[in-house]
Amino acid sequence: MARHIYRCPLRWSDMDAFGHVNNVVFLRYLEEARIDFMFRLAPGDGSPSFSGGSVVARHEIDYVRPLVHRHEPVIIESWVTKISAASLTIAYEVKEEDDPATVYVRASTVVVPYNLESQRPRRISAEEKSFLEKYLDKAALAA
Repeated sequence: MARHIYRCPLRWSDMDAFGHVNNVVFLRYLEEARIDFMFRLAPGDGSPSFSGGSVVARHEIDYVRPLVHRHEPVIIESWVTKISAASLTIAYEVKEEDDPATVYVRASTVVVPYNLESQRPRRISAEEKSFLEKYLDKAALAA
């Protein structure tokens, strides 16, 4: 199973009054990693995969330790834990770049492909499924 790696910069505005990255900001970090994964890595040049729209149906976040604001980016690893006919679940870990054992956040997002023209959910295409399966954690399926 492959994991998508995204280097996420920290911004001054991400910090709370205590010098930590605010808990709500992590949703933005996950969004950036998810967009980088689903859109920039879509299979094939000019592929329409994932470009028709998607909506988030659910987020789940476990805050493991505070992330103190600094200039160095963090690493967000993303992978797929579930693919169904009309949704997928992406898991994430927000980690220290130089020490991957240091995890700040573990999270997951349920994403539903969406047809923006008809304003309705749609099924995952064969091309999208093929792409997602490269990042599928088969151990998560057995659990």
